[in-house]
Formats: sequence, C-alpha cells, structure tokens
Amino acid sequence: MKKKILIANRGEIAIRLIRAIQELNYEAVAVYETPDKESRHIRIANEAIWLGNGPRCDYLDISKIIKAAKKSGASAIHPGYGFLAENPDFSKACEDEGIIFIGPSSEVITNLGNKVIARKIMAEAGIPMVPGSDNLAQGDEGVETAIAFAAEFKYPIMLKATCGGGGRGIRLVESDDQMREEIPIARAEAKAAFNDDRVYLEKVVIEPKHVEVQVMADREGKTVHLGTRDCSIQRRNQKLIEIAPSMISDKALLDTICDTAVKAAKAANYFNAGTVEFLIDKDFNYYFMEINTRVQVEHTVTEMITGIDIVRTQIKLAMGKLLAFNQEDIQMRGHAIEMRINAEDPKADFMPEGGKTVSVYRSPGGYGVRLDGFVYQGYTIPQVYDSLLVKMTVHGFSWNETVDRLRRCLTNFVIAGPKTTIPFYLNIAQDADFIGGNFDTSYLDKHPELFDYEENANEASKLSNLIAEIHHRGLNPYAA
Repeated sequence: MKKKILIANRGEIAIRLIRAIQELNYEAVAVYETPDKESRHIRIANEAIWLGNGPRCDYLDISKIIKAAKKSGASAIHPGYGFLAENPDFSKACEDEGIIFIGPSSEVITNLGNKVIARKIMAEAGIPMVPGSDNLAQGDEGVETAIAFAAEFKYPIMLKATCGGGGRGIRLVESDDQMREEIPIARAEAKAAFNDDRVYLEKVVIEPKHVEVQVMADREGKTVHLGTRDCSIQRRNQKLIEIAPSMISDKALLDTICDTAVKAAKAANYFNAGTVEFLIDKDFNYYFMEINTRVQVEHTVTEMITGIDIVRTQIKLAMGKLLAFNQEDIQMRGHAIEMRINAEDPKADFMPEGGKTVSVYRSPGGYGVRLDGFVYQGYTIPQVYDSLLVKMTVHGFSWNETVDRLRRCLTNFVIAGPKTTIPFYLNIAQDADFIGGNFDTSYLDKHPELFDYEENANEASKLSNLIAEIHHRGLNPYAA
C-alpha cells in the first residue's frame, strides 16, 4: 500500500503539492470546504475529504485537519503556504499525533514567527539588522516607549505585528499623533489575523530593494542557498512580481547576502525549506528582515533558474533523506519572472472579482513558460478566498529575452469574465524602468501611469480573435 500525504491547503499550491507527491509515488489526500467543491485540486488528488461548509474556518481548523489525516491514513501533512504553514500549534499538533509535518519544527516556527525573538537570535549571530524595539507594553506605557524610540531614530518608523506576516499588521508612522492613533489599530489587526496583539517598531529603510534568499537544510545541519529573488515590486507590503536572481549588479554583495542567509538559518537551527528576507538601502547596505518558515509563493522562479524541485526536496527531507546536492552543485541559469494573475481590478484599488465566471480561458505556452493555476473555462471564482488564479513564470537565457517572453505571454493570455491584473502587468512589462531593472519598493508609487490602460483591451481583442477562429472552423471543418 502506498503511503499518503495530506495537503492542508487549496488552490494552485495544493495542485503544485499534489503533483510532487504523486511523482514521489505517494498518494495525495486533498481537503476542501463547500465553496471549493468544484476546485481542480480535489479532482486530481487520489482522494478528497470534506472539512465543512467553511468558508476559510475549516481550512484553518487544526483539529479537523488532523482528524482528516488520521481518517485517510496519511503519515504526513504538507501545509503549503499560508497561516497553517507558519502556525507552531499546527506543527506541534502533528508532532504530538506522530504525523510528519513537512516543514521546520514547532520550536523553530515559534522562534522565527516572533519577530522580536528572531531579531535577538540574529543579533547574537552577528547578522546586520535595522534598529528595532522590543514588544511595546500595553496602554500609555507602550505609546510613550514608541514615541521615545521615534525621537531617537527619527520618523518614519514602521509599526509591525510581532507575530505577523503577509503584509498584515504593518503601519508606516510619520508623527507622534499618528503613532498614538496607529498602535491600537495595528494591535487589533494583529489580534484578528494572528491571535496575538503584540507589536514592535523598526526604523524604516527608505525606498529599499527587497531581496530574499531561498535556503534548504537537512536534519544533520547541512544548509545551502539557492540564490536570490527580488520581490521589490509590491503593493501595501504585498508582493506582486518576483524575479530571480536579483537585478543588483554587485555580485560580491549578492554572494555576501547569500552567505549571510545560510548563517542566519544555521543560527536558528533551521530545517527544511525557508526564505531569509533582506532590505537593501540606497547605499547598498543590507539588513535582515525575517525568515519565512515555509515554501514561498514565488518558489517557482528559483526552481526555473536552478532546476531544483523545491517541493520535492522538502518532502524528501521531511521523510528523513539528506540533501542530495552541495552548494557547489547549484548553478544559476538565466533569469525568471513570476507574475500573480489575480481576479482583481487594479484600477479600483485591486478590488477582488469574486463571484464571476470565467467565460473564456486561453493560456500562453511555449519554451520557458510555466503556469501554476487551478482556474478553467466555466469556473466560478469563489468570493470568500484569495483572488489568485494563476502564477505565470517565464524563464530566459538573458534578462531581455525573459522580458520579451513575458510580454508575449501577457499579450496571449485571455481570461474573460472577471477583470484581471493581466493588462496592468502588460504595462509594467513595457515600462522602461522595469526593463532596465530599475525598481524598488516605491516603484508603483513612482509610476501611476501604469494604471492607465484601456479596460480589458487586450483580453477583448484576443476574445474577438478566438470567436472569429471558432466561427471559421465551424464554416470550414477541415481548416488547418
């Protein structure tokens, strides 16, 4: 009988995990809530277990996930990315039940999920960091501590959830009055998102580049990096576009950052796949930001340039295997770009388009093109989940070749029904600063013209061509 692995997630990442699990000759067990009853991930899994009506609450119910794993006979659980992937209680529950958690230990997740503890670990290891505070006390005492910190390090100051992630619980503060207003708001958001209202402060790095390093580590402590990714193009601290490797031309600096990432992972006793994130200022000083204790949404770009299957490696490490490659074996080949095709309207502050049905779906393909998605023609987008439909990743020998391929794919990509981010991304792919690799976290603020495009012009023209082609074939059944 084949061993089973349960996927505690949904959407495109669930499909990504199912494929890797089946390639390794395990059976994949999917879980789902009622709004996802038509999702592709439960169709391609070996079996699927209904968790409840949801929405969202059942996917995040640790007891239901553990019960599903035991019911199916799964020996391991892969959380993908999201809240469960970085929840030490979930990892601990797996450990207590004798179920393999495909990720780091609950102790590591606890330490690195708490940004204040993580900073202390990195400080002891000599990792460079921006100035920061301890957790702020409750009430007036915490507010006064925050104002004193700002007086020492000067505004702007970043107010952050101690156990945060995914851009939540973060506030940019520029005055004492704003600090007094934002602290209770940030606490409330942190409590709602992470069930922990602790917050702390960091000095802001103005218009930085956001560079991260993929690391892999086995149980014997062998740790390697898989190079850098640039995640600077963001909206409200949420990544939109991911690029590998970083476009910074100083190779020595990138090598140093990669070596620092390995050092940071070892300091944290890290195991499995993780991402060490850094901010780089205008003078090319770099600072530790955090370690994400999971596979990232943007892992695809690293896989494209290294040829290493990160998810497959994750599973093998969790099952007791050691890393099958050394640092010198890892070679970076060319460039890769990932864009998140979301059912959103960028012109309306990225308003989600849930509830709409995909009437036409025509995806690009060809050499160097990878699509990770779950949408299909006739699929109705649930209103209750994340708006991501497809991750499109393109790879090329040179940066210019990769950008050319990206433009071609965006031009050929048709998703009719909901508004999507496709035309917005096409504007970016044609922007001189993007083509020149000249971007940081302020990129969208500096380029408001990117939101100036004819509504769905690209999709509409392609849809017209498709309708004409269908009509032509209907009249000429033997047409080539």
